[in-house]
Amino acid sequence: MKNWLLAACLFVLSGMISVGRANATGPEDTLFLDLKNGRVVIELYPEIAPAHVERIKALTRQGFYDGVVFHRVIEGFMAQTGDPTGTGMGGSDLSDLKAEFTKTKHVRGTLSMARSSDPDSANSQFFICFTTASFLDGQYTAFGRVVSGMEFVDAIKRGDAANNGQVADPDRIVKMQVAADVKE
Repeated sequence: MKNWLLAACLFVLSGMISVGRANATGPEDTLFLDLKNGRVVIELYPEIAPAHVERIKALTRQGFYDGVVFHRVIEGFMAQTGDPTGTGMGGSDLSDLKAEFTKTKHVRGTLSMARSSDPDSANSQFFICFTTASFLDGQYTAFGRVVSGMEFVDAIKRGDAANNGQVADPDRIVKMQVAADVKE
């Protein structure tokens, strides 16, 4: 195993201990989200959102997210991605997921699934919170959190506030990988 992968895994584990999480996350439940400015390391929550974590990992392994834009980015709220059409109306060819709502708080760095007004409509789109968004708690499926690289999330190009955060010439996901699959 490369030193950087080992360091990333140790960082994730140490961060989990410091926030009191019961289960340690290893490479199988860690994502690397590469953005134009750097790598974001994400801890997944398989114990609270197993179907959503499996979906994100399956799509990641297919390369589904590579090159996909951040189509909706709202200052002081979140950055949304995961729509291959870039319109906010698309998703994968897989069926929608049943909600896995929990008491997990939507705080800075939380990853959560986007959906329509139907609670069971999450598919491939997700967002990363820039700040606390407690009004989402119990209403959206939180499935992970950023453990390092939040400064790269903060650098994602913002959208037009008057147009619900729609982004002209948006930033893209360069590559997203399950850490267990990275062999360099």
